[in-house]
Amino acid sequence: MSTSEKPRNFIEQIIDKDLAEGRVTTVCTRFPPEPNGFLHLGHATSICLNFGLARAYQGRCHLRFDDTNPEKEEQVYVDAIKEDVSWLGFQWEGDVRYASDYFDTFYEWALHLIKAGKAYVDHQDAQAMAKGRGDFNTPGVNSPYRDRPVAYHLAEFEKMRAGEYDEGSCSLRAKIDMQSPNMNLRDPIMYRIRKQAHHQTGDKWCIYPSYDFAHGQEDAIEGITHSICTLEFQDHRPLYEWYLNNLPVPHQPRQYEFARTNVNYTVTSKRKLKRLVDEGVVASWDDPRMPTVSGLRRRGYTPASIRRFAEMVGVSRSDGMADIAMLEHAIRDDLNNNAARAMAVLNPLKLVVTNLPENEVRTMTAPAHPQKPELGERELPFTRELYIDRGDFTEDTTLSRKKFKRLVIGDYVRLRGTYVIKAEQVVKDDQGNITQVHASYVPGTVGENPPEGIRPRGVIHWVSATCGKQATLRMYDRLFHHETPGKGVDDFIAHVNPDSFAVKQAWVEPSLARAAPEASFQFEREGYFVADRRDHSPEQPVFNLTIGLKDTWANRGK
Repeated sequence: MSTSEKPRNFIEQIIDKDLAEGRVTTVCTRFPPEPNGFLHLGHATSICLNFGLARAYQGRCHLRFDDTNPEKEEQVYVDAIKEDVSWLGFQWEGDVRYASDYFDTFYEWALHLIKAGKAYVDHQDAQAMAKGRGDFNTPGVNSPYRDRPVAYHLAEFEKMRAGEYDEGSCSLRAKIDMQSPNMNLRDPIMYRIRKQAHHQTGDKWCIYPSYDFAHGQEDAIEGITHSICTLEFQDHRPLYEWYLNNLPVPHQPRQYEFARTNVNYTVTSKRKLKRLVDEGVVASWDDPRMPTVSGLRRRGYTPASIRRFAEMVGVSRSDGMADIAMLEHAIRDDLNNNAARAMAVLNPLKLVVTNLPENEVRTMTAPAHPQKPELGERELPFTRELYIDRGDFTEDTTLSRKKFKRLVIGDYVRLRGTYVIKAEQVVKDDQGNITQVHASYVPGTVGENPPEGIRPRGVIHWVSATCGKQATLRMYDRLFHHETPGKGVDDFIAHVNPDSFAVKQAWVEPSLARAAPEASFQFEREGYFVADRRDHSPEQPVFNLTIGLKDTWANRGK
């Protein structure tokens, strides 16, 4: 391997070996989410890994929903997950697949294990069953139902399927080893009763397979070659293999585990994310402060930035903590290179250009991006009345050019993309507040150096007061102000950042009202913003702050 080549991660090394030895001819991976919530940043890295491997090896990747628990699953989650995967830039092989597609097969395979004396119906309640399983220091004890005749268990399982028993009154368990040091092998549950309609199968079933019973069999049916899971499933692998070895499966997949992506200053537990939504801490699953894929998208993060983050996190065998600053760096870099430039004035002060006739509009042009001429130009209407940022003007004429590079009475500054102007006087209200600055423009200075003797202090941004548009800016920051939310307190919500959201009004270039939803811009000196994908319209422009121009968190608390 040349020094310029990227090192192969351990999964790529496994695949390389499998292909070289002929164990595998075509790589087939899968992304198997449960449709019980929206995808988050950790899922995004898994998507990039599984679909990325299939793409790199010219193989296949399936999108399969592990929909074995109708109590918590909804079609809205299915639809959101499909949209997220596509938006991230990946396409699954063939149709979307569901665990529920195989429920008939799973049922037949459950019967197969019962007939082989390797599964039984247990009528113990959950409490008795948990006690009988023991713990890491205490071996389990056999259920009193474990060794009843096969015919009994076949009949009982059929009664379960027919709905003759209440939820929680019994379950189907695999007969493995109640003495095993691996708790997952102590006669795990294969089927439990759930008298609830399923979003795919309706009321056909009132018994549903456990995730562990379904997972490996789904992989086997679909011909998955590399079943890639997070480390929490490492102890489940012996059970995964036990089912495959004891069932007439058409294929023998293999499971490999990698470290899940934990990210500081955030939470990626579905339970915690759902609580944030349910308790109104955030507005929705796609609130731009949420670490969900749909939330990141609405905030203005790009697929390329998330894929880049996944690449930076890498693939490891041991758990660690990824720095959210890596994701923020990825989006800054992406938007710096690709986002169009624009001007927005958040704290407006009216500037009157006294030597420009009223009602006259001079159309200026500026590049959409200073380093990307292929992005074209934008038009800037220059009018007698403009808005500049209040912080860009001072009456203090004693300030040196080095200390204040903006507009000062009696001195010059350039308005971005147009004339050099000279501030001449101010207008104040009864309380002494400045309401207007009067200035004159210097002819012949658009795109040209000013005449000798005129040296502008600097360049400031502006928007036409008569042609500009008012827009709503939603200012977002990190949702949590603590590096590890919940650490040292009883409740992770105690670490919610009270300054994570604010709303401001601004004057923006008129063309921004016509911006397409999800179009990104760098607002000069303010940050990177995106037109909200749901609320932005020409009549009511709405932009979300994606990220500031600089990292303001690096030195907090120092």
